[in-house]
Amino acid sequence: MHITIFAPSKVHLLEIAGIRDALFEANCKIGSGPHYTVELVTEHGGVAATASGVKYVADASIDTAAPTCDTLIVTGPYGLPTRPSGPAMRWLQDQARHSRRYGSTCTGAFLLAHAGLLAGRRATTHWEYADRLATDFPAIEVEPDQIFVRDGPVFSSAGVTAAIDLTFALIEEDHGRALALWVARRLVVFLKRPGGQSQFSDALTAQSATSSPIDRIKLHILEYPRGELALEALAEVARVGPRQLSRLFHAELGSSAATYVELTRIDIARRLLEDSSAPLKTIAYAAGFGSTTTLRRAFVRRIGVTPTEYRQRFQTAGSGVAAKDESAADLS
Repeated sequence: MHITIFAPSKVHLLEIAGIRDALFEANCKIGSGPHYTVELVTEHGGVAATASGVKYVADASIDTAAPTCDTLIVTGPYGLPTRPSGPAMRWLQDQARHSRRYGSTCTGAFLLAHAGLLAGRRATTHWEYADRLATDFPAIEVEPDQIFVRDGPVFSSAGVTAAIDLTFALIEEDHGRALALWVARRLVVFLKRPGGQSQFSDALTAQSATSSPIDRIKLHILEYPRGELALEALAEVARVGPRQLSRLFHAELGSSAATYVELTRIDIARRLLEDSSAPLKTIAYAAGFGSTTTLRRAFVRRIGVTPTEYRQRFQTAGSGVAAKDESAADLS
């Protein structure tokens, strides 16, 4: 089963290494079934440098690569890729046309989009560039919060490490869940991550800058998550009227004040779940939620998993065993 990985210049090393290592582990376990052969292709072949500066040697150039493949995977570079050259564009189109399936990791979706290979399809990419993909290529139905999207023979995944999630999905499709799970255990990662890209939100990046009303509000919410954070109370902190503050939130953050408060409280709870063994009731209080039921509902609504499920998957080593029964969410 021939897998062709196309790497643009300045590719993330983790993308190509993650795919190859997962397929290598699968080959180690596969018995009499079809094994994977992997060919790493760049436009010109030879030695190339990754985004971090690590050099690697491609197996082939687009002129010397195998004429067809079972699966074509187009990886992404650091940042937005430029439009492929004419020869690279034609090569991608030809490889995709003759493959059983094809797709992208991270911003590799832009390379496929330039080649017209995602038009009319559902796809995803790195969360930071999803809006740009949707704007530049309106014929693509972009799903910005997904880790992995499959639409017929076409697949795509989110940023960098999601290339591993994608590879697990392909292994599961080819050889079944048992093998995919075995590989995931070997690599010590989850077979399927819970939720979507929003679980890695950056709502807590508000730091000490306090030059604007919104900056002051961000810091206030972060410092006093259990305080009175209704719009009127926040307006007093910002020293503006409630209507003006509401307009500022929508203009600068694209959301309401209530939404931002909830996302901040969720991120506070996430870090407590990751770094401590405190009971859910304690975490709900510390993060400003009225009860564990409110905490649970917010998690399910915003990131697609319960607090207990989140803790089981993301709790850091040394923070203690705290996988409590989900019935704790019924406490108030």
